[in-house]
Formats: sequence, C-alpha cells, structure tokens
Amino acid sequence: MKQQKALTLKTLTKSNVWEVEENDIFRMWETAEKESDFKDNRNHYMDVIRSAFEIEEIKIDKPEVIKKYEARDFKVGNIHFDDNDNKKWGIKKRAINRITDLTYENIHHISAAKLIEVLDRNFGGGWDSLSQSIQDIIESGFDISTTTLPKDRLHKPGGMYDKKVNDGYEVLEITKGLWVEAIFAKAKPKVENHHKHDDDNNDSMNNGFGDNYDEDFEDENPSENSYDDDDDDDFDEDKLTEESYRTTFETEEDLNLEAEDVADDDY
Repeated sequence: MKQQKALTLKTLTKSNVWEVEENDIFRMWETAEKESDFKDNRNHYMDVIRSAFEIEEIKIDKPEVIKKYEARDFKVGNIHFDDNDNKKWGIKKRAINRITDLTYENIHHISAAKLIEVLDRNFGGGWDSLSQSIQDIIESGFDISTTTLPKDRLHKPGGMYDKKVNDGYEVLEITKGLWVEAIFAKAKPKVENHHKHDDDNNDSMNNGFGDNYDEDFEDENPSENSYDDDDDDDFDEDKLTEESYRTTFETEEDLNLEAEDVADDDY
C-alpha cells in the first residue's frame, strides 16, 4: 500500500501500472497536470496507462450514456489533455482472462490461484500444449512443476501432490483418460529486474479509445518416473504405456537383424 501511494505518473511503468486502479489514474493525472514538464510527457504517460487500462473518450456527456459505461465497469472522470480541453474519459483495468493476456509486466501482479483459473479456462492439453513463449512468461513469475499419474495414484498420501499443496502450491488437474496431469504453481518472490524488451510489445495496442525450469521443475513421463521407487517390486505389465511397448518392439527388431547378420556370416 505504501508503494502504491508513492506512485506518480512520472514513476509509473508498464509493470507497476498493474498495481494501481482506475481512481488512482485520475488522481495521479490531476496531480501531474501541475508539473512544468507535463505537456512534454503526457503522451508517454498515456502509453503506459494504456498498457494496463482500456480508455474510452466519452463524447456525449449525458447521464444515460455515463451509466452505460459504468455498467461495463468503467470508471468515469475528467481528464485535461490539452489546454482548454476538458475531456470525460471512461477507464477500466484490462482483464486477465486468457493465456494470451499474460505478459512479463502483469505476471508478477496475479496470484497463483488466478493463474490456475486462467489455465483452467483456456486449455485441456496440459502444460506442454502451451507455447514456449507463454511458458517463459509464466515461469518468470511462478515456480511450476508437473506430474502425470494414474487417477488412483495421484492423491497417494505423502506423495508429490500432498507435498506440493502443503508447501503452498496451487494445483490444476487435467484428466487424460485414466491418467491425470497435475500442474503445480507457486508465486516467486517479486524482483525489480523486468524484461524491458516486452514493454515494446504493448505499444501495438489501439489508441486507447474503444474496446480494443526452474530447478524444481518435474515432468514425470508416464513411461518413466510415474511411480515411486518403493513400487518397483510390484511391476505390473498391464501398466506399460504405449511408448514402452514401442520401445520394446524396436529393440527386439534390432536384435533380430543382428541375428540374421550372424547367420549370414556363418553361412
């Protein structure tokens, strides 16, 4: 809260702008208007604000029109952009509902629960179905680990699931037939080092008027480490995955070829 109160338009960036709300923008703009360099910087201020907020100019200043904006969750207020130009604007924080809404700038300003909500709303193919760029963005703000296990083994007492949840991780379960992929997420501590190059990515937005492994990473392949070590003695051939069968077949084929070569040489 102290950091938010200290923010001004001059100190606002495309990262920390996600920490403020609509009313803060109106307040900071009003304060900045009194600065001598305001006119020189107002386009920059607007660019930063647009990266996190939708902005619409309200050209018809009537109560019924304003109510329609407020019904869409816009906050309405007056903004002086030019001399003798008192505009009424509607401002609304950009929603983070889709995977494509995630950026290096806002990833540090959502909770692990919010991330799981976004992931759950957007895909069913598992962690590997996400593009590498989206994975990189998510992992810049969260510790992510995954495991894929049979449904009846995922919640084994004392297993990875219990350990992760007890350690504060949020979890998303994705059913894959008789198996379940669990994606665990926990927010990393915030750091001041941000990806500056991604600031430019937000510059391609509209003009603002209108809607517009880490080391803990675990990806347990069902054909490899899906079971605990103490279950090695309880090998069940029926639980071999398709990949395991394929590997076995290819190995046997190689052995047959070698056997034929030996037979030809003996002949």
